[in-house]
Formats: sequence, C-alpha cells, structure tokens
Amino acid sequence: MAEFKKIAVIGSGTMGNGIAQVCATAGFDVVMNDIEQRFVDNGMKAIEKSLGKMVEKQKMTKENADAVKKRIKPTIKLEDCKDADLVVEAIFENLQVKCELFQKLDAMCPPSTILASNTSSISITRMAAATKRPDRFIGMHFMNPVPVMKLVEIINGLKTSPETCKAIMELSIKLGKTPIEVNDFPGSASNRILMPMINEAIFCVHEGVGTPQNIDEVMKLGMNHPMGPLALADLIGLDIVLHIMEVLYEGFSDSKYRPCPLLRKMVAAGKLGRKTGEGFYKY
Repeated sequence: MAEFKKIAVIGSGTMGNGIAQVCATAGFDVVMNDIEQRFVDNGMKAIEKSLGKMVEKQKMTKENADAVKKRIKPTIKLEDCKDADLVVEAIFENLQVKCELFQKLDAMCPPSTILASNTSSISITRMAAATKRPDRFIGMHFMNPVPVMKLVEIINGLKTSPETCKAIMELSIKLGKTPIEVNDFPGSASNRILMPMINEAIFCVHEGVGTPQNIDEVMKLGMNHPMGPLALADLIGLDIVLHIMEVLYEGFSDSKYRPCPLLRKMVAAGKLGRKTGEGFYKY
C-alpha cells in the first residue's frame, strides 16, 4: 500500500493553492509548483489569506496556521516535485498541455509515485496513456473552494489499479474529505449533471422564460439549492462552463449537451462572471 509523506501540487491558482493548503493542513510536506514566480507568490498569498480567516473564526490557532504555511514549499522548478509520493496536477483544462506535463513527471518521478489530475472534464484514460504508469494514474477532482468543500470525486481511468484507487480514497479521508469513486466518462458524475443544468438555466434566460434573478430564485426556493445556477455559473466562470459543455458535446456526440448560444456570446464578449466583474450579475 502506498505511503504518502510528500505531495506535489502543480498549479498555484484557485484549485492548486487550495489543494496545497488542505494537504499541508493534514500534516503532509507539500511542494507547490507553477511556471512563473508571480503565480506561486499569488498562490501563497491566497493560502495566507485563507489560513488567516480560519484563525479569525477560531477554527485554527495562529501557531497551527504558521506550521501549515511552513510545510508548503513554493517553487518554479518542476524537478523539486521529483521525489513526491503523489503529484496532483491542477493546471488549466488543455489535454495536450496536461499530457506534456505528465510525460515529464513520468520520466522524472520514481515508479512508485502516483500521478493524479484535478481535471473537471478531461479523460483520465487519455492522460494516463501519455505515461508509462496508467495503473498508477487517477483523477482527484476537488470542489471549489477546496478548504471548505467536502467532496473529492475519485475518477478511475480504464487502467487505474484497485490498489491506486484504495490508496487515494484513504488519503482523501486523511485530508478531511469525503471521496466518492466514479468511472472515467466525459464530465465524470458531477459536471455531467451540473453543467447541463446550468446550460438549461442559460437557455431559460436566452428564450425569455425569466430573468437571471427569477430563475435563480426558483432553484433556491423550490429545489433548496444554496445558490442559483446562474450565480454559480458566474462563480465558476462562464468560459469554464462553456469549455466543459463542449467537452460533453464532443465526448457524447449528443445534441442535449449543445452549449446555449447566449453562453457562447457572453464568453465572446468577455463577460465571464465574477473574475471579470460581470456575467449574469454585476460584481
């Protein structure tokens, strides 16, 4: 059974720094890597801010927060990840770029290292095929914000071994998460259900069924959702919603996954949600 002491996280954006924080909080030594120093610096600032909030809310002592920070080594050198027991990739959603990264990691890391991807939509099997260790390759799809959300979707590729799956399920519990095992299909389970719902809500706006506010209120009050689908789309980023819908549309060749024309138009106009200050709502 795999024993984890050192975990490397590739990518220091919202998901990457969240995963690094959770791993360090659970007592693991963490390497957080990115391609530019400013990205790594921003990732560390986000972790400091998140830990600061936890101290304020008395969910963690200042001493514990400082210890968590010390366990994270920020770096722009990929070689610093070579002796990790687990590498979690959390870069942007591009199959070719991810495959190139995993080929480098595969050549660099010992055979015992497990490679994992935090992808929300790309095939685990296809990425695993870029390596010589498809049996030790798995999906670990964390939810945003990582330190708060309990779910980790554990995605088995076609050749992921039962031992690898078991090790990652057990590790996820040590990270304070609830792992749910699923198999490798476009969008896995979470996004295959969530994104068509968001897309349908966008169609409702597009076709004049209701305003974004009214559609969100229907889902919050009638279906007990904590956040309406359009506000959630703004939080995720409309560009990401569009990308995942395109992955589903291409992966299944089924018209029910056709992205709404309004979604395409908003992304083209740069109205991506919270990160640009405007989506279905203004921020």
